[in-house]
Amino acid sequence: MSKALLSFLSLLLISTITLAQSSLDEQLNNHQFRFIGPEGNRAIAVIGEPGNPQVAYIGAASGGLWKTEDMGINWRPIFDDQDISSVAAVELAPSDPNQVWVGTGETFIIRPAHAMGNGIYFSPDAGKTWEHKGLEKQVV
Repeated sequence: MSKALLSFLSLLLISTITLAQSSLDEQLNNHQFRFIGPEGNRAIAVIGEPGNPQVAYIGAASGGLWKTEDMGINWRPIFDDQDISSVAAVELAPSDPNQVWVGTGETFIIRPAHAMGNGIYFSPDAGKTWEHKGLEKQVV
């Protein structure tokens, strides 16, 4: 390939990337991205309330369960009063999204201090109160 053709193709590629970036900036109205999720660590379980884009839950590997009721603008911890910090699973009952089920323990055991779970929890009122429902013993 000649140097002239290679230079032309390089220039074409650079101008195409620049044009695509400026088009994206225009589409986003020069919006600056910012972090809006809960502070902390890996999200291991995520679920949104069906039919309600305002509400979502994030279970963190060593940081409990977080809830948003404003499409992710604000997050608040709703599991901090429990004896365990690691949340590996979260599910909403199909019959009632206010019924929240949480499985504790970390699925990727890379930090043993936080990896242990102590069973399953249930909230009948969208995370305001919690009941321990069993499965305390960890199977390895």
